Amino acid sequence: MKENYFLIGLLVLFFLSCDQQKEPVFKSEDLALIPQPQKLTLNPGSFQFTEATVFVISDSLQSVTTAFRNKFKSSAGWNLEIQQQAPAANYVQFTVDKNLKTEAYSLTVTSEFIDIKAASSAGFRYALETLRQLLPVHIEQKQVGEKDSFYIPNLAIEDAPCFKWRGLMLDVSRHFFEKDYILKTIDRLAMLKMNTLHLHLVDDQGWRIEIKKYPKLTEVGAFRVNQEDKHWNARSENNSDENGTYGGFYTQEDIKEIVAYATQRGITVVPEIEMPAHVMSAIASYPFLSCTQQSIGVPSGGVWPITEIYCPGKETTFKFLEEVLSEVMPLFPSKYIHVGGDEATKTNWETCPDCQRRMKEEHLVDTDELQSYFMKRMEQFLEANDKVLIGWDEILEGGLPPSATVMSWRGTKGGWEASKAGHDVIMTPENPMYFNFYQGNPDVEPLAFDAMNTLEQVYDFSPVIDSMSVSQKNHVLGAQANLWSEYITTQDDSEYMIFPRITALAEVLWSANSKPGWEDYTSRLQRFLPRLDALGVNYSRSVYNVEATAERDTVFGGIRLALASEMPQASVLYALDNEELNANAKVYNEPFTIDSTTTLTAAVFENGAPAGRVLSKTFNFHKAAGATVTLVEQPHRNYRGAGGATLVNVLRGSKNFHDGQWLGWLATPVTLLIDLNEVKEFSKVRIGVLENQGAGIYFPSDFKVSVSKDSINYATVGQLEHLFKANGASTLKTFTVDTKVQKAQFIKVEITTYIPENKRGVFTFLDEILVE
Repeated sequence: MKENYFLIGLLVLFFLSCDQQKEPVFKSEDLALIPQPQKLTLNPGSFQFTEATVFVISDSLQSVTTAFRNKFKSSAGWNLEIQQQAPAANYVQFTVDKNLKTEAYSLTVTSEFIDIKAASSAGFRYALETLRQLLPVHIEQKQVGEKDSFYIPNLAIEDAPCFKWRGLMLDVSRHFFEKDYILKTIDRLAMLKMNTLHLHLVDDQGWRIEIKKYPKLTEVGAFRVNQEDKHWNARSENNSDENGTYGGFYTQEDIKEIVAYATQRGITVVPEIEMPAHVMSAIASYPFLSCTQQSIGVPSGGVWPITEIYCPGKETTFKFLEEVLSEVMPLFPSKYIHVGGDEATKTNWETCPDCQRRMKEEHLVDTDELQSYFMKRMEQFLEANDKVLIGWDEILEGGLPPSATVMSWRGTKGGWEASKAGHDVIMTPENPMYFNFYQGNPDVEPLAFDAMNTLEQVYDFSPVIDSMSVSQKNHVLGAQANLWSEYITTQDDSEYMIFPRITALAEVLWSANSKPGWEDYTSRLQRFLPRLDALGVNYSRSVYNVEATAERDTVFGGIRLALASEMPQASVLYALDNEELNANAKVYNEPFTIDSTTTLTAAVFENGAPAGRVLSKTFNFHKAAGATVTLVEQPHRNYRGAGGATLVNVLRGSKNFHDGQWLGWLATPVTLLIDLNEVKEFSKVRIGVLENQGAGIYFPSDFKVSVSKDSINYATVGQLEHLFKANGASTLKTFTVDTKVQKAQFIKVEITTYIPENKRGVFTFLDEILVE
């Protein structure tokens, strides 16, 4: 028997030992909190959530725990209980502390209990989101899994946001997103302690909210002719009698559900009902709203300029808008209603008898003042209903409504001016707050607007301008990211553009000037990304992509390549030509020189595999590389690169035509004289060209190549004609002119610019002339 007792004792010790080993030891580098709390102290030990953990909270606050407790129900099958009195241990206690600011909280974690203090439900929610991020990633899973590893570190946090407005705008008009995706987005904003979701419900291409008094707004205005197979800017105009089949809208019951769901998670939903422009969907539904009263179709794609806008000369327009807003306002508890106010081309107002009569009656000197009159009337109506008008910064033009709040999108100047005049402002400048811009190299990223806002640029943003006075700074409510959806057609596309950039913005707005810095943030982001994986978020990994920059090596000849990733301290591996890019490839440490045609592959590696896209790029040392190029017509001052040398430096441009590798000529033919410095044999000349019709950049219509032995007398040896095609995409193309076999030192390349009918100001962009 003694032997059996001895064996049992050993087994007990063994299992106790195993159990003790399960408790982790936490270090500060193990934490992945985003946004970073204002003050955090890590202490020894840990607290373990178990099936017996209880929440000690008053009846009035119990709903704030629902989403958090449901995480345990989904991932562990536990129904964690709520009670009024604290047990001896293993509990989470909620204490109201009115000395704290509205959104502030304090969080104390010990081995026996967790104590949360806050002044409001918002503070308690943020504390729970912090606890959520401290828990292992498998808390996010939807099926029951591990149950015995829900440890969090002992710590003390004192936390509060720096800015009141921490928002994201979703454009659901250009492309409609179902209610379920809106609810998912609300969950993810709440996780990051964001507090505002701005829904862009109205635009030319779709009216997305049910208005019972005006049913045609959704019967007609919510649907357009399906041209989704074409690029946004290459879609044809629709007739008013064409049947729209692409689109959708939210019923008022949908809106109530969205708002209730958001409210439970501490998110305010702000509606935007555009006016006076971006309203062709409304005019297609009710033509009396425009100056011309002509029937139009709901556009399927881009419209510019926007001339079909509301008529402020007719009282019926204001009656319509007031009745629309009277149905909108009760659906949204938000004190703010966004009314747009941007990009109105007022040419119809200038000839409209009703508008001209209105201007005369109101003593308005121009149509800018007429727009100001329009906005002031809408502000008075909203103010009478205890709402505050928000508009894009164009509402500054002609005079600002007295109590309006301004969203500054054309840079931060509008925000500066509005705050100077005593108005509240929300900073949302295109750079870097437009998340419909590329976040990585446009050559490998999904289609986006032709501009760049990287993750690091978002993280470096501040809503406050140094030149602001203290009073002005107090008027800055915060900032928001805007995701315009011209090119965002699916939920996956939307998530890809939002994440991880929204995590950077969350830290900017919560932590502001006390944020720990780019390297600290990205190290936490790396540990945070598995949580997004667990949530099924289709986030971008562009921050891991490798970019190659190059310059002529004037000492050794050839070109000098530098490799870099946006992710600090990333391990970049590379291979040349036929070498295999794998975990054993060369480690990049410093720039290196190549002097012959070379194919480079490179990637950031983590755990033996590429963490982002693999870069593959060929540097072609053609026969004109390093030649002397004379530009007969000088390029535009904004696109001169390094002069003629840019066209023979072996470096190709990207779809980002501001990358320094493009020369751009405005509305002029292009003549290039190339001196190869010696007689060389070649059979073709290839010209690298960019087309971006939306930006006014077109492929040329004709290429002609001539050769000379004396640089004076030239003979044509090849010509190529290009026929125009509508193209809404940004496109890189290398045109090849077959010259047959030639021996020459001097080459003339003549390029005829394509000029579309009724259009001036067309650019021709070239990046390289290759002689082969």
